[in-house]
Amino acid sequence: MAEVGGYRLAAPQGFTMGDRCNHTHTAGGPLMLDPAPVHGAPASDLDALRARTRALCARFPDAYWRETDRDRRYPQEFVDTLTAVGLLAVLIPAEYGGGGLGVTAGSVVMEEINRSGGHSAACHAQMYTMGALLRHGSDRLKDAYLPRIAAGELRLQAFSITETTAGSDTTAIDTTATRDGDGYVLTGHKNWTSRIAESDLALVLARTSEKGADRTRGLTLFLLDLRRVRADQPEALEVVPVRTMFNYATNQVFYRGVRVPADHVVGEVDAGFRYVIDGWNAERILLAAEAIGDGYWFVDRAVAYANQREVFGRPIGANQGVQFPLADAYMRVRAADLMRWEAARLFDAGAPCGAEANMAKHLASEASWAAANAALDTHGGNGFVDEYDVERKFRETRMYQVAPVSNNMVKSFVATKVLGLPRSY
Repeated sequence: MAEVGGYRLAAPQGFTMGDRCNHTHTAGGPLMLDPAPVHGAPASDLDALRARTRALCARFPDAYWRETDRDRRYPQEFVDTLTAVGLLAVLIPAEYGGGGLGVTAGSVVMEEINRSGGHSAACHAQMYTMGALLRHGSDRLKDAYLPRIAAGELRLQAFSITETTAGSDTTAIDTTATRDGDGYVLTGHKNWTSRIAESDLALVLARTSEKGADRTRGLTLFLLDLRRVRADQPEALEVVPVRTMFNYATNQVFYRGVRVPADHVVGEVDAGFRYVIDGWNAERILLAAEAIGDGYWFVDRAVAYANQREVFGRPIGANQGVQFPLADAYMRVRAADLMRWEAARLFDAGAPCGAEANMAKHLASEASWAAANAALDTHGGNGFVDEYDVERKFRETRMYQVAPVSNNMVKSFVATKVLGLPRSY
């Protein structure tokens, strides 16, 4: 029994901090059906991973998440626990000490965190940022960092890409990396760089060449060792926290001559934009799973409330005005869930999945938002009271319609890339 943030968090029966990801402990309650066996993870293993994640999340009650949200405090204890048992290393190959599983498995972890009432934003980046280093990093970088990330000694939670003026047009970023001797010098300003204060490493995209006919060229991706910067150049890195409508540890970051060794370039110089895009599909699939977890949470909570809340002498769940929105929300979540599984299956098989990943993110975000509104309506006035947690999750799930890509841009992608309509921008 450990005390964390004023709450006594007990490990569930059969679970210890030393367990690894192949533990087969099962938690109480029904499990959602998982797909047929996929690359790297048979369905039975996914069931075990789901149950294990759910059991771990049960150690962190609603009050814990209310407190961290109220104080905008990073849920360090929760992330430490996930790290200690290897759940944030499921995508790292076994040869580097990780779980050696695919995005399907990673999506199960993210879904269960949100379905438990938690918030995956505190830790999801370590999964989707890992792809650039895994697929495009040099052997030297992977050997130096991946084993330590897998062991929980280092954290790669920060992805420093977006800039105020460029917005969604990543090719228009202004941050530069200028060659200087045996390294580069980073200069510029980023926003929406999340969890950098909680990270040891960050991936940073910067311009290394002038724009040419191919606007995707000229950008380079760097693996920045924040420990070295903090020790040797503390004045060169300024991190300004940004308070948002929900607990999201995001920041503006100013790079003022930050030095990066040349051997910390990920992949080829000037080809970094391609590596960023390469990680977008995994990001969309993982965040779709988070939204789906939210959707199930909203439906579960609303159904429980509708069954026990009595007005006019009967449960409010007997009224079709309550039943129909919840049934509709549930069907939308289930449908989005199917697209998530399809996108993850294709990704893990190495097949093209851009359309499916984008559609999964879009459908999941719309479904979770429908479920959020149905849950709030079901709770009535109590839905606005923090102790019911609906208002917190309501704020959290709204993000998925905007980030990591807005739903309108997904529609534009499907219209042009899938349906073959003319480009609008």
